[in-house]
Formats: sequence, structure tokens, C-alpha cells
Amino acid sequence: MIGLVFDEASVQSFLSHQETKMSVYGPVVKIHPVVLASIGDSYERRNEGASRVIGTLLGTIDKHSVEVTNCFSVPHNESEDEVAVDMEFAKNMYELHKRVSPSEVIVGWYATGFEITEHSVLIHEYYSREATNPIHLTMDTALQSGKMNIRAYLSAQMGVLGKTVGVMFTPLSVKYKYYDTERIVDLLERTRDAPNTTNGLTSDLCQVGGAAGRVQDMLATVLTYIEDVLSGKQTADNSVGRYLMDLVNKVPKITAEDFETMLNSNINDLLMVTYLSNLTQAQIALNEKIVVL
Repeated sequence: MIGLVFDEASVQSFLSHQETKMSVYGPVVKIHPVVLASIGDSYERRNEGASRVIGTLLGTIDKHSVEVTNCFSVPHNESEDEVAVDMEFAKNMYELHKRVSPSEVIVGWYATGFEITEHSVLIHEYYSREATNPIHLTMDTALQSGKMNIRAYLSAQMGVLGKTVGVMFTPLSVKYKYYDTERIVDLLERTRDAPNTTNGLTSDLCQVGGAAGRVQDMLATVLTYIEDVLSGKQTADNSVGRYLMDLVNKVPKITAEDFETMLNSNINDLLMVTYLSNLTQAQIALNEKIVVL
């Protein structure tokens, strides 16, 4: 195993001398389904006797969130007293990934399991040298609570200035995001309770219709609440009232005629682009047939 070996003395050294790092990320971690599938696959393929697997998380960072779009596993060995990580393998894999996806950078690391150990602190120290404020993702493959819990953390220093300090992992909000090609995960979720059910990919128009229906249901719930408050059937809640006022203030002030004109203009532009796209496809198909002749 090529890499670093950490022991108990290294743990205490890191806990005592880690520099202060302020979080530059937002509280939201967006994870793509391919990442979860890759972590699960690496856990199923782990070496005999290994209790967990670790790996590098790749993705993009903006001002308010971290989006995890890819990952790869990193070989390591753990015992009660020390942990060895193959750092050379991790660096080589990252260099190969950069050739394929230059926009993806190291955003953190993952580990299977449901708890953070002292070894996790040391592995996090290595990734702190590779990325600014890396996130730590845990995936409970043992299903301790009956489901596969997925949590994300950010390390923060705690203690008295000038004295012995420790490291605290602060939980972050986790959301799931997917590209159009990853929508198969959504279909698998629909067939979970009925394995024999057949589902197909919905069109963009169907998705817009479903979203509009959900918005209509939420508006009906709000109107029912307002009517009950006005009639005295329900006691008014000041916090709900502030939320509703904030919602009303966000609605742009536009007349029905102007909105209809704007909508029709956008629809015409969309139809024109669709027409030109279909025309281009027809010309390409015709050219291929002419070349064959």
C-alpha cells in the first residue's frame, strides 16, 4: 500500500494544530444518483474483511452550494490503531478524471457507514490539503435505521483560542439532483412498491403540467386557510401571515394582457426553434440517403 500511515499520535497532533477554516460553501449539498450508485458498487466490491470503503468526491462549487457529480473509490487499510490511504492512487485517478471532465474538481470525500471515527478526522485532514473546506459524505450501507441514510458534513474548529482545540463535523443540508439521462432513478422509485408496474419517461410538457397541478393544490390550501381565518374557524398565525405577505410581494405586477403577449411571444420563439431543428434533421437525413445512392 503506497500512502500515509496515521496512528494515535497523529490524531492528537491534528486535533491540536489544525488551522482555523471558515466555510465558504452554502448549506446545501446536491448529489447526483450516479454518485450514490458508484458508492454502493464500490462497497459491494470491497476487499474481504474491509468494514467500509472511502473515496474522492468530484463536482462543482458555487457561492451557495456544492454539487457532487462524480466520484471514485480509493484503496485503504484500517485497523484499530492506524489507517493507511493510497494517496498516489487518488492523485493519479484525479489526473485522469481531469482529462475527461476538466470542470470537475475535488469537493470532498465519502465513506460508507453511519458514524465519524478518529480515522475519519485524519482522512479529512488529507483532503483539506487537496480542497478548501472539503465536505465529508457518509452513506449508511448497513441500513442501521432501516434505510440508506446519506449525510454530509463540514469540519469546523472548536475550543478556546490558544488552547487545545478539537474538530467538530457540522451536518449540512442534502438534496438530490439529476440530469435528464439520470431520470431512470425517479422511475425506479415509482416502481418500488409495485415491482410489476411499467413506467415510461414523461415528456417535458407532462412535467410542466404536473408542476402546475401541484402549485394549484398548494394555492387551494392557502385559500382555504385564509377563508377559515377570516370566518373565525381558525386562529391566525403571525408567522404564516408573514410568509404569505412575502409570497405576494414576490409576484411581479403585470397585467393579464401584457402576460399573454409575453407568453405568446415566447411560444412563437420556441415553435420557430423547433421548426428549424426538425428542418435541419430532415436535411441531414436526406443528405445521408443521397450519399448512399
